[in-house]
Amino acid sequence: MEEYSEVFVGLDVAKDRHAVALAESGRTGEVRYVGEISSDSASVRRLVRKLGRPGVRLRFCYEAGPTGYGLKREIEALGHECAVIAPSLIPRKPGDRVKTNRRDAEKLARLFRAGELTEIWTPDAAHEAMRDLIRAREAAVKDRTRKRQEIRSFLLRHGKIYPGLKTWGTRYLRWLHGQSFSYRSQEAVLQELILAESQCRERVARLEKAIEDGLLDWPLAPVVERLQALRGVKLICAATFMVEIGDVRRFANPRQLMAYLGLVPSERSTGDAVRRGGITKTGNARVRRVLAESAWTYRYPAKLGKTKYFESRHLPEVVRDIAWNAQARLTKRYRALVARGKRSTVAVTAIARELAAFMWAIARADEQQAGT
Repeated sequence: MEEYSEVFVGLDVAKDRHAVALAESGRTGEVRYVGEISSDSASVRRLVRKLGRPGVRLRFCYEAGPTGYGLKREIEALGHECAVIAPSLIPRKPGDRVKTNRRDAEKLARLFRAGELTEIWTPDAAHEAMRDLIRAREAAVKDRTRKRQEIRSFLLRHGKIYPGLKTWGTRYLRWLHGQSFSYRSQEAVLQELILAESQCRERVARLEKAIEDGLLDWPLAPVVERLQALRGVKLICAATFMVEIGDVRRFANPRQLMAYLGLVPSERSTGDAVRRGGITKTGNARVRRVLAESAWTYRYPAKLGKTKYFESRHLPEVVRDIAWNAQARLTKRYRALVARGKRSTVAVTAIARELAAFMWAIARADEQQAGT
């Protein structure tokens, strides 16, 4: 059997240049700094050819950051392993106050050899493209919210308050366009604000249409459709969950997914003292947000509405059963938590945590059905 020696390569990546360090295999293996290379593809290929030797297995790593996953894909296309490391989970000495590209590269190589680094899940190019689309829509929604807040603030400063309850509907827009001011400059300001909000609204609509079109040839589209069988889960929520979580099979059980999303209670215990606090809020904040938004729908009694029935009647029976069990359990749990004196926000957070478990079950429904 042919044996290979391993060389661990740490890359401190940046926009223009990458710092490179090597760590030979073995506890006492040499750790040395190679230097810096340009970040273009040709320089990366030259580095890989230079480091590659017969009988040597190269293992690369670099921190996740704004440079994305292109470098990982380039290295893997050349036949070598490359891991993208979670920056927040890199061990750090409290007294270390010196940070340079060289030290960072050497540290990555040394810790990667010791197995002390945590690799993140990386999407393929098609998955990343869909994730970019979902995040672009989220950014557009935030921009639309800011524009609407500017309009409300402007009107409030001038004592103009909408008498109705629901805003940004047809009646509200009719009322908004009918407002008049003593000075033309103020009317010009309002018209510009209305135009900016309208452009943001149209942008959101275009991106949502692009998401619907993108799902037609996305491999995870069937899972997105099945997730919508759950109460409070629509297209954007289901798509956000899948693009951010990706391969659900990497979580062996729902508890791992809950911990990954930061929905489990924090704890600081020592000896006989046990202290638990709020949720940890680690992991993906986007998924936590959409789960919390969906969890508010479980305030009401369990009921299979007409719209949800016709939307989900073509789905597999196991998916519909999971969705109904989720609704029956979560609505009951919300009422029980509120009856015990829990604040509604705390109860909704608990519901969001369990909702993630039901989404995990639906995403793996095919495997469970095949196992039976």
